[in-house]
Amino acid sequence: MNLGLYGHEDAWIAVDCGMMIRQDLPDAPLQVPSLETPEALGIRPQALVITHGHEDHIGAVAWLWPRWQCPVYATPLAAGLLRAKFLERGLADGAIRVIEPGEALESGPFTLRYLPLTHSIPESCALLIAVGDFRVLHTGDWKLDPEPLIGPPVQSSLFRALAPVDLVVGDSTNAPMPGHSRSEGDVARALEQRLAQCEGRVVVTCFASNLARVLAVARAAERCGRRVSLMGRAMERMVAVARGLGYLDDMPALVPVSDLGYLPPAEVLVIATGSQGEPRAALTRLANGRHHSFELMAGDTVLFSAKAIPGNEHQIERLKHALRRLDVAVWDEFNHPELHASGHPAQDELRTFYGWIRPRQLLPVHGERRHQQAHRELAESMGIEAPLAPVNGDLIRLDGEGLTLESRHPQRPCIVSQDAVTPLPGLTAERGSPRHGILHLALSVASTGTGWTRIGRLMMDAHRVSAMDEDSFTEWLDERLEEVEAETLAELRTALQPLITSWLGQHLRQLPDVHLQLIAVEVPAFR
Repeated sequence: MNLGLYGHEDAWIAVDCGMMIRQDLPDAPLQVPSLETPEALGIRPQALVITHGHEDHIGAVAWLWPRWQCPVYATPLAAGLLRAKFLERGLADGAIRVIEPGEALESGPFTLRYLPLTHSIPESCALLIAVGDFRVLHTGDWKLDPEPLIGPPVQSSLFRALAPVDLVVGDSTNAPMPGHSRSEGDVARALEQRLAQCEGRVVVTCFASNLARVLAVARAAERCGRRVSLMGRAMERMVAVARGLGYLDDMPALVPVSDLGYLPPAEVLVIATGSQGEPRAALTRLANGRHHSFELMAGDTVLFSAKAIPGNEHQIERLKHALRRLDVAVWDEFNHPELHASGHPAQDELRTFYGWIRPRQLLPVHGERRHQQAHRELAESMGIEAPLAPVNGDLIRLDGEGLTLESRHPQRPCIVSQDAVTPLPGLTAERGSPRHGILHLALSVASTGTGWTRIGRLMMDAHRVSAMDEDSFTEWLDERLEEVEAETLAELRTALQPLITSWLGQHLRQLPDVHLQLIAVEVPAFR
């Protein structure tokens, strides 16, 4: 959820404040960062600094900012999206301060400069944080795209001028991937080539925030003789904010969805939300015949210009199955991988970038344990020290001796429920059991087709819990995962709840309050 806190003496700033969707819970609620630990440690940020406008970086701001009441610094696009969120919650937006990419600001002892990097949303910026005797580069999300479509490519001279930096807090998402991420320019050409092959109506689904992709689809449609329409509130809102900032001035004129029925099928293209199979999104309503103005028919084509987020595979497959029942052609990342590009750096980009900034140390963030480990190995091969792979709740010190893990604080999950942020009840608390300590379990799993399997290590944080044999518990849990019949994360969690409670009841003197989080991941390819 990308809430980072940087402190010097008694002053603190926060960087980003995102949310995640809990696919393993009923109704898939939003989970936001817990503020219990910062408040217990007396940490109250004097500023919130936003790197870019993706939901996993801004989605919790309107929920948590009222506890801080501090200035919020963001580039124009992210600021516009934040204002809309504040308006929805009835909050005044006077604290939101616009800062242009390349500009600097001061907050207490901190001097920060926004440094533009390419990503799958415009205005993504790294932050150079100077405080005391140290300079830290917080990369945010990025890639080195030579043809980003919106905005300029990365200026290597800007980052070379920073070298050397004391620490890079870096994006690990694609660290295991060799080579270089695909460019948005390459995707744009592939989209135009594929659209020219379609005969009926076409629906392209992608992330609303990927404005370069939206623009590429619209331009390709115009060149193929098709009129463009938007479908979905998130898509319409994102395009409206971007147009207000002048980003989509050369986008072809849009046709209202209600007018599409008057056009020949070969002249229709819809850009729709719903690439992740969201039940209330536009594409799901189309697949189920529940859209009031538009109906898919045999001979139409749906292009998925987005990669499945781990955890969404089952609902995306259900969506594709519903589309195929309508005799609609489905093109996706499996049969047409050229239709999508990642927004994160692969290994060649990491090596190039670190060659520019020459960091002395790396703290790998984002991704899972295996991504962080691959990132550490790459850095160490370049002579960069990478002693730690942090987990949520770690308090880390940077001083003249390097990086040190000061303390580890288990993070109790918090979800948005009934228009308020509330701690997620534990498994035993839901059953009315007495509470003797808190046990946090985070488990990365992948579907095997016949069951589930654990990927990576079991993350376990215990507070006031009697001693337990972690190896025995892990072996037992692996066996249960292979046996459980469940199609979704929510069903898997429901099935595991009584089993885990029973095992702990048999092996511990006192039953703790257990918080279980399941995270779906792709099965890594081993060669």
